[in-house]
Amino acid sequence: MKDEIHKLLDQKVKQYNRIEFIGKDPICIPHLFTKQQDIEIAGFFAAIFAWGNRTTIINKSKELLERMDNAPYAFCIGHEDKDLKKLLGFAHRTFNDTDLLYCIEFFKKHYSKNDSLETAFFKNSISKIIERHNIIEQALIHFQDYFFSLEEAPARTKKHIASPLTGSTCKRLNMFLRWMVRKDKQGVDFGLWKSVSPAALIMPIDVHVARVSRGLGILKRTQTDWQTAIELTNYCRTLDSKDPVKYDFALFSLGVIEKFN
Repeated sequence: MKDEIHKLLDQKVKQYNRIEFIGKDPICIPHLFTKQQDIEIAGFFAAIFAWGNRTTIINKSKELLERMDNAPYAFCIGHEDKDLKKLLGFAHRTFNDTDLLYCIEFFKKHYSKNDSLETAFFKNSISKIIERHNIIEQALIHFQDYFFSLEEAPARTKKHIASPLTGSTCKRLNMFLRWMVRKDKQGVDFGLWKSVSPAALIMPIDVHVARVSRGLGILKRTQTDWQTAIELTNYCRTLDSKDPVKYDFALFSLGVIEKFN
């Protein structure tokens, strides 16, 4: 049975891990840019917005980028107070302009001292990686603490930046890390960040991925939380220890595109 599942998932990775399929996925947003910092900021917002209808996610991401003159890095580091008026009234589901303005302030402070958003997750460069889930767990915990370290951090914004400490699957941030860390010849994921190995990444798990995984019998945990993401990742590591999250392409597409039941 496991051999059959392995064959199916490998087939679906090959089918969906292709540039041709990114147009309807939020990862198309950072692909609009070539400058690393633009890719990071655009990718961050696209990932944070990634709940609900994918067309709406993409459209709202593009709307935000237009308000930032389609130059997110330059806007974040060089804006004046009058420029922020362009952002007022922006909203996507429960994410509103209060959350957005804080994100812009965070990026301004971070990029004033760092060349990449990578250091916001992986504070110390790691040359020899212990390829275990606790690397990502600690990175996500650190990122939330660091992200909300500014004095004016609004309490309401915390619901948009998940942490394993609350039991969250951290689906959106794990997806963002997949985009930034994972790299192969297909050109979908960017592979910009080198501090951590793709082998250490955690599967982004949402209702679709969880449903397909349980339907295939590879996920036993009945609730969907951080430990569920670890369980699924550990299974995927038995299929490919060096690149377990490539199976996100398979499980998500089976659920959303093929309506696997």
